[in-house]
Amino acid sequence: MGGEIECDAEVDASGLNCPLPLLKAKLALNGLDKGAVLKVVATDAGSQRDFRTFAKLSGNPLLSETAEAGTYTYWLRKN
Repeated sequence: MGGEIECDAEVDASGLNCPLPLLKAKLALNGLDKGAVLKVVATDAGSQRDFRTFAKLSGNPLLSETAEAGTYTYWLRKN
């Protein structure tokens, strides 16, 4: 995969357990303009399911996700 996706804002939810990473991401998205990209870093394995489901239900596309050494990174575009 190429370089990282450009993001307009970033949330570090490392060390937080479900549902806190998603709640922090939702709050950050609320403050962004339409089309902006939010990067979220989490360490909770359950966040994968949460972010995939949230993206489908909210209409905020999950542009990419990575999982590396217990760290999960997501890029969401504000709808």
